[in-house]
Amino acid sequence: MDHFDAVESTPDLATCTIRIQSDAPTSLHPQEPPSAPEEASRVARAAFPKGTLCLHIAEALGAIYKDEQFAALFPRRGQPAEAPGRLAVATVLQYVEGLSDRQAADAVRGRIDWKYALGLPLTDPGFDHTVLSEFRCRLVAGKAERLLLDMLLKRLQERDLIKVRGRQRTDSTHVLADVRRLNRLERVGETLRAALNELAVMAPDWLQALAPAVWYERYNRRVENYRLPKTESARLEHAAVTGADGRQLLTAIDAATKEQPWLAQLPAVQVLRRVWADQYIEEAGRLRWRSKEEMPAPAGQVSSPYDPAARYSKKRDITWVGYKVHVTETCDPEMPRIVTNVETTPASTPDDNMVAPVHQSLEQRALLPSEHLVDKG
Repeated sequence: MDHFDAVESTPDLATCTIRIQSDAPTSLHPQEPPSAPEEASRVARAAFPKGTLCLHIAEALGAIYKDEQFAALFPRRGQPAEAPGRLAVATVLQYVEGLSDRQAADAVRGRIDWKYALGLPLTDPGFDHTVLSEFRCRLVAGKAERLLLDMLLKRLQERDLIKVRGRQRTDSTHVLADVRRLNRLERVGETLRAALNELAVMAPDWLQALAPAVWYERYNRRVENYRLPKTESARLEHAAVTGADGRQLLTAIDAATKEQPWLAQLPAVQVLRRVWADQYIEEAGRLRWRSKEEMPAPAGQVSSPYDPAARYSKKRDITWVGYKVHVTETCDPEMPRIVTNVETTPASTPDDNMVAPVHQSLEQRALLPSEHLVDKG
């Protein structure tokens, strides 16, 4: 059957993996950590007699990353890869200055202080901006997301910039999911459409034999509130129709378990089943749209079929759908503030639930504080 065109998606590990595999293989040829050539050092000091952030970082910490620390992320054969130790430094500087990949690549190519920090000669042409996103994808695919932070913390400890058994604090902030905010009717419609999209790719013949012609009209484009009925009675009727369509699809999938058991394991189908359990109640063999009072807690509900792990939450006057990042930093008087741990959770996770995971992570790196300040949240 024709594909029910999907219009929303979020980047994930599979996206990164596909991107890496689709490119020409690159192999790692480790090099010694670079030091700034004499000419770059002389020009940088003349151009910036008071220094810049990049110059201060390079002078205070020296070589932070080594190529061999990233060896497990690269195949043994292929064309030589851009030095990962240098890319790691560029990634850190990019984050510190809030630059896009294109801007960071331009900085490598044209800024004296960046060339000094990266140990590049002034005539070095730099690299294409896509190398930075490929490097991040390689870290994600290799489950090495913490590698940059761990290496940096080790270097800071060697330079006595982190106090042993000092004082630390943890607080959280919101992270928006890359999805639209959906009301309940939009949510069930988009969830059913996402399941139909996936089935249209994975089992087109099976779906074509099942789907009535009216489904093409109902689910061939994104479900948006301005196209939905306006009166309460009409919206309830629309919810009932969508619920019946979803139930028909799930019943057919259950009936096909013996011949095609993998249909029920498709991610979009599993999300469909969860959303229908959240939004509908079965009574006398029929589905009924839940009232607001009957709805499960928002923290447990799927907010979008395109990012099922994202959750609705509220912190003070901020409401959002997505995640929460819990950042731990040192806070000793007269010492630099240094991030020692980062944990990402669904947005609904209470702040005080993260004390034990944060302590466990800090203990593994010998960074446990003597006093830990935590927001009750």
